[in-house]
Amino acid sequence: MDRVATIEQLAARRFDLLVIGGGIIGAGIAEAATAHGLNVALVERGDFAGATSSASSKLVHGGLRYLQMGDVRLVREAHQERRYLMSVVAPHLVERLPFLFPLYRGGPHRPWVVRTGVLLYSALARAKLNGRVSTKRALRLVPQLRTEGLHSSALYADARTNDGRLTIANVRGAADRNAVVLNYAEVTAVRDDGADVLVDGQTVRVAARLVVNATGPWLDKIRRLEDESAAPSVRLSKGVHLIVDGGEGWSAAVTIPHDKVRVSFAIPWEGKLLLGTTDTLHEGEPEDGRVTDEDVRTILEEAGEAVRDLGPVRASFWGLRVLPGGPGATANARRETVYTRGPSGMLSVAGGKLTTYRRIALDALEQLGVRDLNRRPRPLPGATGLAQIPWPMELDPTTRGHLLHLYGSLAPEVLTPALEDPSLLEPLVPGRPDLRAQELYAREREWARTDEDVLRRRTTAWLAGLDSGDVSEVPAADPAARS
Repeated sequence: MDRVATIEQLAARRFDLLVIGGGIIGAGIAEAATAHGLNVALVERGDFAGATSSASSKLVHGGLRYLQMGDVRLVREAHQERRYLMSVVAPHLVERLPFLFPLYRGGPHRPWVVRTGVLLYSALARAKLNGRVSTKRALRLVPQLRTEGLHSSALYADARTNDGRLTIANVRGAADRNAVVLNYAEVTAVRDDGADVLVDGQTVRVAARLVVNATGPWLDKIRRLEDESAAPSVRLSKGVHLIVDGGEGWSAAVTIPHDKVRVSFAIPWEGKLLLGTTDTLHEGEPEDGRVTDEDVRTILEEAGEAVRDLGPVRASFWGLRVLPGGPGATANARRETVYTRGPSGMLSVAGGKLTTYRRIALDALEQLGVRDLNRRPRPLPGATGLAQIPWPMELDPTTRGHLLHLYGSLAPEVLTPALEDPSLLEPLVPGRPDLRAQELYAREREWARTDEDVLRRRTTAWLAGLDSGDVSEVPAADPAARS
């Protein structure tokens, strides 16, 4: 992918749609727009998935707690999207995962209420896995489950994903249909007929009939480029996660209730446990977010309510959720999506969930006046032909399974250069199944420009250093990489 040629196309073509922001929502809008025949440009100030879209809880789920908030419609829609992602859109990236919901004496929920909620949740999910399980079975699923004071446990099913790679897959889907996609390209002005984009030291004037602002926490910043007087429209909620030792032998995640609304999770992930998340109001600039000592203490204390023998903290990361403006605690705010139009016609998309990104993208196109929308799910690149992949060489089962999960049926593309250069089959970093061929592929086919782009968002190689004994904070993005 020649960056110079891409910049030339950005300047030369007249686009039906310019999408600002390369997170999961912006990438999803670009993918959906190209599927409906639109001529699309997608620009991102930092790296694709460089902020919250690679710093989520890695879950594709209906949201059990949203039932408690009375939002049955959101849960039903999320479950439908989860099924689409698992079966059609990205079955290699989205995998089913059971969740155990332990109920302790003195907890915030009555057991019969939770069991009823789980039954309703599972009915909306069209899943058979639900209901009460014995302590013996619960311990088989989660060997580190704390049983002191345990009244009972409920079981339900959701899914997990690699959020960064899901975003990249949507960017790839748009690019495969001739979209111009460019990261490290900052919008500096919004006009009636497009925008100005600063890229590699030069300003490019991009002509576009329609413009979408899908920049997440930077939504209002872009709105003010269109209208200096634009009032704040969103609130930001900081979500922090920790990676700790543990999770060996787990075949389910744990949902831990803390009050009538809020829950946290302990999720087996890449040989460790992923703990979190927090849900606290973030004030100030998005790039000022960080993981505090209080965040770490809170997550460990909350996880310890249901999980014993937690290992050392190996890493932390944070992201910012976009919530509709208004009073009240962020944990109680509705996870709805709000669409607004600016004076020059730019559509701003605020809020939503990773799980429902595809629906949000289609609704955005509807807001833009795109007619005859096809809402049926489409497979992303790599999502078809998974049962008969023509592997170009023999690989050990761990490496092959890892490549299959990250790339699906595109894995042979990743490996083909290794036929001429066998050194590309060497590990990218010690202790992880990622190969040097993946770095080459990331830089040549997936727009990676920095080592962090490769290690953190195209591969899982950044996890190799977690056994060093040092606690590593991994921010949603560095200050130089913003959409």
